[in-house]
Amino acid sequence: MRGKSRDNSRRAKKKVSFLTTEQITYVDWKNEKLLRKFMSERAKIRARRVTGNSAQQQKLVADAIKLAREMALVPYSNRVTTQRQNKERDGRGRAAGPAPRPSGPPPGGAGEDVETDVDDSAVAGEGAEAEAPLVSEEEQA
Repeated sequence: MRGKSRDNSRRAKKKVSFLTTEQITYVDWKNEKLLRKFMSERAKIRARRVTGNSAQQQKLVADAIKLAREMALVPYSNRVTTQRQNKERDGRGRAAGPAPRPSGPPPGGAGEDVETDVDDSAVAGEGAEAEAPLVSEEEQA
């Protein structure tokens, strides 16, 4: 064995709750400054292992935050914007540069020779009279 046992090296020091250090016994839903200490920047309630709260303290904090949300003191969620890299973009939201190349032929076999059952003379307009129904002179009168 080396100097330390594996169990001791993995255990981190237990975090002490802010409520314990400040000796706060009641978490008021109107105390927005205190509630924000237990919320992430996206307005989520922080976990016990992050804040160091006991189960009872975490229940008090969670209930106070939920009530403050209903009373519109704290938001249900925050939209966090991140700084994007400054790349030129075209009007379609894609980065400028060469268009992406297709990885293979399109589905459906487009581009291959396809046989058609069309008479070339009918397409060109030739022989249209021949295909018209014949009407005798007697029927026209």
